[in-house]
Amino acid sequence: MIFSALFAAQQGQVPAGQAAPQGNMLTALIPFVLVFGIFYLLIILPQRKKQKKHQERIEALKPGDKVVTTGGIFGTVMGVLKDRIELKIAANVKIEITKGAIGVILSQGEASPAEKPES
Repeated sequence: MIFSALFAAQQGQVPAGQAAPQGNMLTALIPFVLVFGIFYLLIILPQRKKQKKHQERIEALKPGDKVVTTGGIFGTVMGVLKDRIELKIAANVKIEITKGAIGVILSQGEASPAEKPES
C-alpha cells in the first residue's frame, strides 16, 4: 500500500482517502530566507555602518570637540584616555565618562553652525 501511494504521488495522483503529499521542505524555507535577507539588507546592514562610523568618530575625538552624552549632558572634551574621556561641562567642572557614553558629536575641530560665517 505504501509503495502504491508513493508511486501515485510521483505520478501526480492521490489515492482516495489519503492526504495530498506535502511539498519539499526546502521550498517552504525559501520565503523565510527571502524575508531574512531583505530584513538584513534594509535594517541590520545600515545600522552596522552607522555604528561603525560613530565608533570611528569617537576614536578620533580630541580636546576641544563638543559632544552630548547619552544622558543629555553637553560638554567639551578636555582629555582623551584609552577608555575614558574628560569633559568640561561648566566653568571649573570636569567629569570623566566612558567612550560608550558619547551619544552625539556636535563638532570635531570645526566651528559649530552658529559660529560659521555665512557665504
